[in-house]
Amino acid sequence: MNKPSNNDKSSTSTRFQKGQSGNPRGRPKKRKQDPRPSAFDIVIDRTLTILQDGVPREVTVDEALQHKTYQDAVNGNRAARREVLKMIAKREQAITERTLNQLPSIEQKMEDDPANADEALQILGIASHDPRWTDTPPGDRDRLLLEPWAVQAAMSRRTARKLDKKELDEARRCTLYADKIKWPDPADP
Repeated sequence: MNKPSNNDKSSTSTRFQKGQSGNPRGRPKKRKQDPRPSAFDIVIDRTLTILQDGVPREVTVDEALQHKTYQDAVNGNRAARREVLKMIAKREQAITERTLNQLPSIEQKMEDDPANADEALQILGIASHDPRWTDTPPGDRDRLLLEPWAVQAAMSRRTARKLDKKELDEARRCTLYADKIKWPDPADP
């Protein structure tokens, strides 16, 4: 008569095995809605024949109600006016949403274009075309040289570190009329 007691913590016979669910059939599914349309939907979708400017016209009950509301609003009914304004706002919102969905997506791309920098340097007068360089193939960038005044201004501002001989030679090579500039002495190696 060895029954496991309620206080026996070593008893695993009443527990679920590891990895086994306590609800093997799962959660109950949501009840499906009745597929039958409501009486309101049936009435709204019916068609009526109305006279508009003396001409018979078939319209849905919904359109007939809107037409009657418009007529009441024109005749001075304040509640009808408010309803017409709501209908107009709803229509405008639907049109706006429809047009927003129809707009094509715009893809933005950025490319580095050194020709932009070349044009800016030329517009500002910082650089100009190298007169010695006349054989530029079509589609290639023109060779530019820095204007002497820009190089002189840059040299006068340099106080942190002197340029060595190699750096000064590079600056001379890229400067238009390099002989007109008073170049600083190169830094000691």
